[in-house]
Amino acid sequence: MSLWTSAETEAATLGKASRAFEVNGLSIDTRTLKEGDLFVALKGDNRDGHDFVRAAFEAKAGAALVSHAPEGATGPLLTVAHTQRGLEDLGRAARSRSNAKIVAVTGSAGKTTTKEILALALNALGRTHASAASYNNHWGVPLSLAALPRNAEYGVFEVGMNHFGELRNLVGFVKPHVALITTIAPAHLEFFGSCEAIADAKSEIFEGLLPGGAALIPADSSYAERLAGRARQAQVSRLVTFGEKGEARLVSWTPDGTGMRVKADIFGVAVDCPVGAPGLHIAQNVVGALATVALLEGNVLNAAAALKNFAPLKGRGARFEAAGVHVIDESYNANPASMAAALALLGASGGRKIAVLGDMLEMGEGGVAHHAGLAAPIAANQVDLVFASGAQMKALWDALPAPRRGGYAATSAELKPLLLAALKSGDTVLVKGSNGARMSLIVEALREKAA
Repeated sequence: MSLWTSAETEAATLGKASRAFEVNGLSIDTRTLKEGDLFVALKGDNRDGHDFVRAAFEAKAGAALVSHAPEGATGPLLTVAHTQRGLEDLGRAARSRSNAKIVAVTGSAGKTTTKEILALALNALGRTHASAASYNNHWGVPLSLAALPRNAEYGVFEVGMNHFGELRNLVGFVKPHVALITTIAPAHLEFFGSCEAIADAKSEIFEGLLPGGAALIPADSSYAERLAGRARQAQVSRLVTFGEKGEARLVSWTPDGTGMRVKADIFGVAVDCPVGAPGLHIAQNVVGALATVALLEGNVLNAAAALKNFAPLKGRGARFEAAGVHVIDESYNANPASMAAALALLGASGGRKIAVLGDMLEMGEGGVAHHAGLAAPIAANQVDLVFASGAQMKALWDALPAPRRGGYAATSAELKPLLLAALKSGDTVLVKGSNGARMSLIVEALREKAA
C-alpha cells in the first residue's frame, strides 16, 4: 500500500504531477532519503532543496515536490506554488484521511523522550506512527503528519515553539485527541521573559484539541493551575493531571541496574513495570504516557509491559562505556530543570562523579543567575568534579568551590583535552549543554576512546 499516489498529491496540493507516481515515504534530506520517498525541496535561509533534487533521484527517490523544475531532474515532479505550503497541504490531507487516535506532546523538557515512550507503549496495542527525531517545528510537524500511514491506529506528534502563535499553528495541523504538556521550566526565556509566558505559549496546544479531547497537564508543576485555566479558556471538556500528585499518580520509582521499576496508579489501574532508563523525570514521563494510553481507551498494562524495552536517546540520556568510564550523553539540550534532573542521575551513579557542562542557551537576562544556580544541585548530588565551557558557564565556574573545579574553557573543543587527561577508570561522566554549545564534541571524543 503506497503512502501517496500522484493523483492524491495533486488533489491535496493543487499541484501538477509531470507523470504518474507512487511514493512510500517523505524526506527533506538526500543523506537519509529511502528508496521510493517523495523528496520535498524546501527552501531555507542557507540552502535550497531544489539544488539537491538531482541527488535525490540518484538516491532512488520516487518523486520530488518542487516549485520549479530544477536542472538535471530525471524523475517525476510534483510542481506546486510553494514547497512549504505543499508540504503543509500533504500533512493536512494525511490527517483528514486518517482514523488513527492522535496525541500531541509539548513541554519545556522531556517532550522527545515522552514521545518515544508513548510510541513504544502504543505500538504494543496497534500500528503506531510517531514524529522522527525532534521534528517539532514548522516543517517537522507537517512532514511527520504527511508520513502518517493510511492504516495507522495511533499517531504521536511532538510540537515545539520559541514564540507565541507557533504552537497554535502546529497543533492546528495535528488535531489531537489528547494534548500532553510534560513540564514548564525556564527555557527560551530570551524570547518569552517569564515562565508564566512560557506556560501560556505551551497552552496553545489545547486550542487544537478535537471536540471531547483531553488535556493532560503536570500536577507537580508550579504552573499547573495556570495551564488548567488556559485549558478551560480553550473550552477543553476533559482536563486531567498526572505526576506525584496527579489523578494519574506516580507511586514510586526504584533504580534497577541501568533502568528502574515504576509503580503508578493510572486512574485506578495499578501499574508495576520495569523501564529501560532511570530517573524521576523519566518516571513522570512514563506516568504521563500511560495516562495518555488510558485516555485513548488502550490497555494500560499491555502498554506498560512494553516499556522494559525503552532506551534513552542519543543526546538525551544514552549511556555507553569508554575504556572503563561510564558516560551519560545528555548533550542535545539543556535548561535549568533538565540540568537538575541530569545531575540527579549523576548523583545516583557509582564511582567518581564528573559533570561536563556547556552553556544553557536562550536564557535571557537571567542567564548568569541560572548558570550560577547550578552549583546547588551539583553540591546536593555530591558531584566530585565539574568541567565547564562557554561564556555563561563561567558564572557556574566562579560559584564552585575549588575542590570541585575540574577545568574551564571557552569552547567544548578547548575543554576536551582537559577532561580526557583527568579521567580515570570507574568514573561516571555526565555531558550536558544546549545543542549550540557543541557538547557532542566531548561525547564523540569519549566514543573514540571506547573504540
